[in-house]
Amino acid sequence: MRGADTRVVLGLHRSRHERRLLTGALDLGVSALDTSTNYLGFQSHRILARTASDLLPKFTVSTKVGYFPGRDGGEHSLDPVRIQAAVRQAAKDLGREPDLVFLHNPEHSLREGPSDDRDVLAQACTALDDAAAKGLCAAWGIASWDPSPLLGLIDPTAPRPSVLMVRAGLLVGVRTLDAADALIKTWGLGDGALWGMSPFGGSASAPVWARIDPRVFLRGGSRLSRLQAAFRAAYHLPRVGAVAVGTDEPTHLGELVGALPGEVEERTIQEYRSLLRARLRDQPA
Repeated sequence: MRGADTRVVLGLHRSRHERRLLTGALDLGVSALDTSTNYLGFQSHRILARTASDLLPKFTVSTKVGYFPGRDGGEHSLDPVRIQAAVRQAAKDLGREPDLVFLHNPEHSLREGPSDDRDVLAQACTALDDAAAKGLCAAWGIASWDPSPLLGLIDPTAPRPSVLMVRAGLLVGVRTLDAADALIKTWGLGDGALWGMSPFGGSASAPVWARIDPRVFLRGGSRLSRLQAAFRAAYHLPRVGAVAVGTDEPTHLGELVGALPGEVEERTIQEYRSLLRARLRDQPA
């Protein structure tokens, strides 16, 4: 068994939650697990507890709250009472308190106006902070698919998250990259407090990965596959301390773990971000 490497987080979005995947992850040294209340039809926590209750203590477990069952399959809410109840239910369904609970895509419920949205976000953050204080989770964070709307809504008097999770990788736009950097600075979060997700833009089999060669972002990257290089580059777009990646195949997970020793060429990363920014400026208003 490899030594634990927390830079890779096994994400369970679209996963079948099979036990062999969890045991395979542990064999690879991947001991961080990320799920959400709404994954697998709002059954993720219960299925994990039923099929792998003996394995869960070997993982650090993060989950997310913000989506709730609704008539059309799900609805989003930042109501602080519902948020704290969801954290309590997550601990009950998992059979243990999560190590980290993310506020899931808060931007989905922030449409009322700057002042109202600032209060709504602050109340949701306070609810999670209170949940951590009550021992319902060890820590809390924010997971945002589009963090840009959050930039003008940070209340300096509100509790701040300990972790921010955003999209990472070569398919992420410069607005998201810059917003992540700005939020980390605004909250004063340290190294490792920024996590990445969806490093392949939702699919490692998308045609784009056959058309581009991400190995140009690595020093001597020819020994890695294109997907391995894309995964390794994701840790620098933006600069994150961990990447949550989903798969149902331990072999695929092992290939990604094998990419971690690759050295990223920081100058090429910065040139790429400059190109993204220039392209954004050139787009018609």
